Amino acid sequence: MTPAATTVAARPGTARPATVDSARVRPGTIRAGTDHERGRNRITTKALNRVVAAVTADALGVKASRVGVELADENGILVLTVTTPIRVVSLGRVRDGAVARSGGSVVERAARAQETIRDRVNEITGSAVGRVTVRLSGADIQEEERVR
Repeated sequence: MTPAATTVAARPGTARPATVDSARVRPGTIRAGTDHERGRNRITTKALNRVVAAVTADALGVKASRVGVELADENGILVLTVTTPIRVVSLGRVRDGAVARSGGSVVERAARAQETIRDRVNEITGSAVGRVTVRLSGADIQEEERVR
């Protein structure tokens, strides 16, 4: 995030974020948005990175340590870019219908992951998430295990 970026939580029960005077609020500060100030909660960039990495890893079936995260602020809206491998079935299993069982093609799964990442990061952090870009950096090829 840029040094002047501020993460703003939406007011409970409303769709629009609370307004914040960015000149008076430190970066990463979330305000409750009520008429009576009750305090502040801060989400550090490091914590936000870890949340995004964990959500991405869960959505694509990889380890969170293999997920790279870039955060940006566009007019108070959080923009995410994640770079990650994606778990895929081995080439020998493609003809056996394993692609459909694994959730579809790589492109379909990446598109669903974008929505999942946006929704879950918004839900967990309260941040207004705008664009999510998923960059696939490799394939984590794993054999499909048989049920015994």
